[in-house]
Amino acid sequence: MAYKDILVHLDNSPHCATRIDIAIDLAKRHGAHLTGLYVISHPYYKPRLEAVAASAEETQAAFERATSLAGVSASCICADWGTAGITRAEVVNFYAYLKDLVIVSQSDAEYPSDLPERVVVGSGRPVLIIPHAGSFSNVGEHVMVCWKYGRESVRALNDALPFLQQGGKVSVLAADPPEIAAHAGSDCCTEIGCYLTRHGIAGTVSQFVAADIPIGDMLLNESWEQGCDLLVMGAYTRSSNGALSLSPVARQVLDHMNLPVLMSH
Repeated sequence: MAYKDILVHLDNSPHCATRIDIAIDLAKRHGAHLTGLYVISHPYYKPRLEAVAASAEETQAAFERATSLAGVSASCICADWGTAGITRAEVVNFYAYLKDLVIVSQSDAEYPSDLPERVVVGSGRPVLIIPHAGSFSNVGEHVMVCWKYGRESVRALNDALPFLQQGGKVSVLAADPPEIAAHAGSDCCTEIGCYLTRHGIAGTVSQFVAADIPIGDMLLNESWEQGCDLLVMGAYTRSSNGALSLSPVARQVLDHMNLPVLMSH
């Protein structure tokens, strides 16, 4: 199992080069086609069209040079829908529907504040989010999987199989199972261990123990202490005014991430 069609979001932020480098590395490792997507959005006020077009051409040229030098199968899309009010996240989601993996960055002053969250919730695809600070050259050599019984964790674990099956180190933090699983005599750690083994994955599984610090911080701290280069987690959501938003734990990880995070909803 491998990612065969990867989408990476392109823009003019300082983090774009890092996203491209990681996307190229993953495309080479998985034998995947890589698509770079530059989105031109139209807010309700009149944009500076000439400057936007020039920036788009510059970024696309950099992407094409990098993929050509790396010998990666690649294509580039400049998506200009010309409709005021359509957000970049909506356009990214549209192009993500038929991709295996989407790569975006953590939000900051240079990157759209809601794009990672909107893509995680709306694309239906696993989303690899790269921190806006730090260097990440070997994503997936030591993967930390956060697990608890629920649809989102199931999706995340399954979506991460291409990373887990590449032979790197795999660590799983498993939450206490709910009462129904406990009454059924299910051993959470044993069951996950068996699942990984049947997929040819050698991993260690430990019980998740909630500490006095917020769960999101605990996950990031544990990943950092174990030297992980990728955190895999399900993105649980809650409804607010009829719209889905990320749970406090997922939001906390997005806000304070210190390593790449693969999220699935």
